[in-house]
Order: sequence, then C-alpha cells, then structure tokens
Amino acid sequence: MSVHCLLRCTIRLERKHVATHLFLQRALSGADAVNALRPFYFAVHPDFFGQYPMEREVNENSLKRLNGYLESLLKPGLRSVQPTRLTFYVRETKDSSEAQQDLLTSGFRSVSFVLHTNDVLSTVTNVLKSCSLPMEHMKELEAVAKSSPSPAEAAIPFYRPIKWDKSYYTFTGFRDPEEELQQAARVEPTLNIWLQNNEPEATKKHNDSLPRRGELKRLKEELCRKFALADIRWQRSWGVAHRCAQLQSLNRLAVQNPEAMRNLQGHAVVFADQSGMNASGHVMLGTTDVHHQWTKLFQQLPAFHVLQQQTEWLKERISLLLGGTRVIHAERLGPVEPITELYSTLNTFHNNLISQRLCLHPRSLEGLNMILEKGRSSPSLHKMGHFIIPANCDLPKLQVFLQSHAPNARQHTQRKKKLQAEEEALMKMCLQSLSLQGLSKEPSVTSSQMILCCKRLLELHSPLMLGLHICVSHFYSVMQDGDLCIPWDWKS
Repeated sequence: MSVHCLLRCTIRLERKHVATHLFLQRALSGADAVNALRPFYFAVHPDFFGQYPMEREVNENSLKRLNGYLESLLKPGLRSVQPTRLTFYVRETKDSSEAQQDLLTSGFRSVSFVLHTNDVLSTVTNVLKSCSLPMEHMKELEAVAKSSPSPAEAAIPFYRPIKWDKSYYTFTGFRDPEEELQQAARVEPTLNIWLQNNEPEATKKHNDSLPRRGELKRLKEELCRKFALADIRWQRSWGVAHRCAQLQSLNRLAVQNPEAMRNLQGHAVVFADQSGMNASGHVMLGTTDVHHQWTKLFQQLPAFHVLQQQTEWLKERISLLLGGTRVIHAERLGPVEPITELYSTLNTFHNNLISQRLCLHPRSLEGLNMILEKGRSSPSLHKMGHFIIPANCDLPKLQVFLQSHAPNARQHTQRKKKLQAEEEALMKMCLQSLSLQGLSKEPSVTSSQMILCCKRLLELHSPLMLGLHICVSHFYSVMQDGDLCIPWDWKS
C-alpha cells in the first residue's frame, strides 16, 4: 500500500472516530435531558426555597452554571468543557429518602459535586447520582440515546428562558444570566491575575461614577433632612445612575406636592418592585409607578400605621404565649413581605394559639427567635438559630418541638452572634489595611465564608484593590459603576 493510500485511510478512520465521538456526545437531546432531570429540578428548584434566601440564591446560581455546562455539550463541533464544581441544597422528597442522614434540620441537605463528563447522558447521570435521586427512568433514555438516528437530530438546543435585552437587567437590577453563564464557562483565574486584567476597567468606571456618587449622596441627605426620613434604601442593586434618577423623581414630587410628603416623616423609604408598606414598617416606592400612585400611597399611610400597631400587638401576644420567643422577619435576605400579609399570618397563628393554650413557662424560650410562614406542615430549626413555624401547625406537636430544640437553637444563636462579630471586625480590618473604598457581600454569602475570604484578603494584601469597592459574591464581575465582585472562595 502506498504512503498516500495509507494517509487517506488514516484520515478516514480519524474522521469516523470524530463523528462517532460527536454522535455519542449529542445522543441525548436537550429535551431528553430536561425530562431526565425532572426529579432533580423538583428537589432543588429555587421556588421551593422562599423562606431560605441564601440557599435559594445558591441553587439559582448553580442551576445557571449547570445549564451553561449542558449547553456547551450540545453545541455543534467538538468543544472541551472545563470541570465545574456545583453546590445544591436538595429538598427532602420521597425519592431522596436514601440520604436522610445528611438532612439539615431545615428539611434539606447540601450536596457538592464536580461536572467533568463530556457528554450529556453521563452528565445527567452524574447529577442524579450525586444528589441520591432515582435512576430508574434513565434506562429508557439510555436505550433512546443508543438508537438515535443521527447526531443532527440530537442537537436540540437546551432549554433556556426568555432572553431579555441588556437594558432590562440594567434597569431592574436583576442579574443577567447570559453574562453569568459566560463567566462560569471561562476558566476561573487566580484573584491576582483577575485583578491585573480587570483593575484598569474597574478604576476607570469608578472614577467616571464619582460625580454621580456625589450627587446621589447629596440628594439622599437633602431628602432625609428636609422630610425627616429615617433612611433611604434600595431593594435591588441598581446602578448609581438609576438610584439618582429615582431620588430625583421623588424630589420632583416633593416640589410639586410638598403636602403629600408630610406623612413620610420618621419612615425609612425603600425603592422596590411594588409600592406599599413592608413587614418592617418601611414605605416601599415601586420604581415603575408614577407620582400619582406614590401620592395615593402617602395618603394611605395613616391607615398603614394602625395596621402596623396591630401587627406589633400581635407579635407581643404571640411572644407571651410562646415563652418569650420573638417573631422576626429577615427581609434583608428574602423577598419583600407586605405588612398586610404579615398581619394576616400573625392573626391566623394568634387565633390558633388562644384556642388551645400551650403549657410553656413565660420565659423558658426568651432570647430565641421565630419566623412565621405559610404552607409548611411542620416546624423546623434554621441553622442560624431561629425557628420556622407554619401558621397552621399542630400546636401540641409545636410545644414538644420548641422544648426539645430550644438548647440547639440557643447554641446556633450564640454561634451566629460570634460569627457576625468576627465577620464585622475582619471587614473593618480589610477596609483599613487594604485601603478599600467599600467592602460588602451578597446575602447568599454566609458569615463563615466571609470570614475566610477576609482572612485570605488580608494575607494577600494586593495593592490592586486600593481605593476600590469590593463586593464578595460567588462570581467575578466588574459592575457598571466600577465595583468589583469577587467569589468568596477565590483561587490564590
């Protein structure tokens, strides 16, 4: 056989090998993957974690990265994918009973695993096995994958939600999943390398935003002083320009109708998705509402004050009936709860309590906290030390639960206080030692994670962060006003 014939045979064999490998990668379509992962989605979907905002955000971020990984496998052409480490909080379901020993007191468990497979079928199998979820339905899909007629038919795009214009994310303050997927797909660099590559851009954006930051500070102080406001806050991480626009809009209303602003005295104003009063008694101004709707809300504030007083009275009564346990709500972490919904939940629970009194010593649970919620069948203890109690729970069982879990609740609460104190001290040290302009974290970053991150930042002591705003998150990002987001577990 001549050399040219041998070369042609070799090329044909290589092409056949590549085509076979491509077929195996694409054998399971995007639609098949979605169906195969149904038990997984049911166990980790963020909508089931409404009362656990930290866990909800971790699952949201991990789902985006998982979808990005699967999309990379389904794209035409051979592509190498980088190993991706994911963490999910998996709910207790009938199908996941094998992992009962790993459950947290909140009814879910933390699962971490690494995606390293190069085909969709193996990736789906890896996800289900890692989460101890059923695998029986995979037999049919494996048979379908083997009998798939062609790789072209299998190359169905993986399901993705609606793609919004970039301006939508800038205006609403929501995160752009496309941008995060692109970031997740890249090889994660070390912190120093990332800072070297992105510090010039961050510094330029920060310097460009300084006039707007000054205007924002001036407007906020002026409005707070003029109308005796307790504070002005924002529900979402809108950029400085949008915050200025919102304050300017409120200032125009104050000029046009100063009488309407009188009812705001003593309140904290929160620019949010909808107008009303939240569970903390703060006045929420919907950023998409017009001045007429804001004025109407201001006129209703006296009625909201009455509702707020009734809400506080119900909290005190419930505390007395439950041995001194205090009712709290963590709105900083979760979605905004209107005061009308809180009052309804408190009233329902209070009526249940007075219908059958519990035998609890008046101060036996003093110093402990609880969050009331709807739609849960049994109470639980959060790892941060507070009880999560359904409004329509079985009261005799509730009494047993509170008494038996009170020691653990006190331990968790003390640990949380120590961690928060250490976290606060380390953040101050970072601000001073690293000469940062600002240091913050996302709600999904725990105190333990922030403590570890701050200690490592102090050890690194990078001069590239000098004068910048740093936000500790789960991803690298340069924000529109020059703030730097870095993952809490950055590589050194």
